[in-house]
Amino acid sequence: MSRAVLFDTETTGFEPLTGDRVIEIAAIELENDLPTGKQFYALLDPERDIPSDSTRVHGITSAHVEGKPKFAEVAEEMLKFFGDSPLIAHNAPFDFGFITAELERIGRPALDKSRMIDTLVLAKQRFPGMPNSLDALCRRFEIDLSARTTHNALLDCLLLADVYVELTGGRQRGLVLESEASLAFAQYAAPVQRIPRRIELTDAQREAHAGFVAQIKDAVWLKE
Repeated sequence: MSRAVLFDTETTGFEPLTGDRVIEIAAIELENDLPTGKQFYALLDPERDIPSDSTRVHGITSAHVEGKPKFAEVAEEMLKFFGDSPLIAHNAPFDFGFITAELERIGRPALDKSRMIDTLVLAKQRFPGMPNSLDALCRRFEIDLSARTTHNALLDCLLLADVYVELTGGRQRGLVLESEASLAFAQYAAPVQRIPRRIELTDAQREAHAGFVAQIKDAVWLKE
């Protein structure tokens, strides 16, 4: 089984080197590119104010983080969840930069950039010159965005997991077995669903298929 960890952060701003801090971390485990249901989540006290401009993006205020753990208190659990797996994020240098800055504040080594998989880079390679934000990609791949009224790290991870499958060509949407879908999403509260897509054949397509099968010796389609 191929394990990877997909993660996202929300922060007080854009510059970890000038004092901005992480206030939310979410990560989900993938096996063979599908969520297993295992997750890490932490809402953090950033030890500073949360600017109103940032709150407008993610909806998190200073009141929400009052009494929450500091990064130092959750770092060990986060690193254990990350393990030595590849780390997937959208605009990954941003998230890597913030996590590395937090780790360095407590005397821990930086994340190894060789583990980075940036879905924004993958999207730009596949759709050059087109909008490639998470919202834009979800719309392009017909992934339900109705629950995403603000940036929420855990919900963003779940959406990005669907996007990542599409970007890597790992699975056509709608071809998920019901048991797999239940395993992947049953443990999450976020209302992200895969909607099966019915494929209807025309009469001409049915006739063409029947003609093709008729030319095959001992075709399994003709056996009862």
